[in-house]
Amino acid sequence: MRRSLSILTTSTIVCLSALASHGVVQAQPTGVPALQAQGNAKWVCGGIGSGQTEAFRGAQRNHPLSLVFANPQGEFYASVAFTIKNSSGAAVLSVPSSAGPICLIDIPAGRYTIEATAPGGKAPQTQTVEVGSAPRTVDFRL
Repeated sequence: MRRSLSILTTSTIVCLSALASHGVVQAQPTGVPALQAQGNAKWVCGGIGSGQTEAFRGAQRNHPLSLVFANPQGEFYASVAFTIKNSSGAAVLSVPSSAGPICLIDIPAGRYTIEATAPGGKAPQTQTVEVGSAPRTVDFRL
């Protein structure tokens, strides 16, 4: 029984390693929660505390789009509502309250408009971005 379990565990590790090397399984760095799905978009927000901020900053290179929310003085904002719309104006991702100042987003290549609203009734900000083959970070100073 022990030998069977050992072989099964080894086989599982080998299979997952093979899938990861082909981009089928994308491992998240330690400190970054699993991605959530909304339609064709996958996302996660966080970055509260220095350890998690480092983990999210390190993970930015693995995602086509990252959003960073801060006030005009550069202090991070959490609980930011944002919507990402495609070039046709259809919402591809709508998050009522980010769980941190950094959001990692996987969406298909294309042109998107992002509207972000900070808590406290501040006016929303809008930015347009081209998402392609290289990771892109959009900074909002709200």
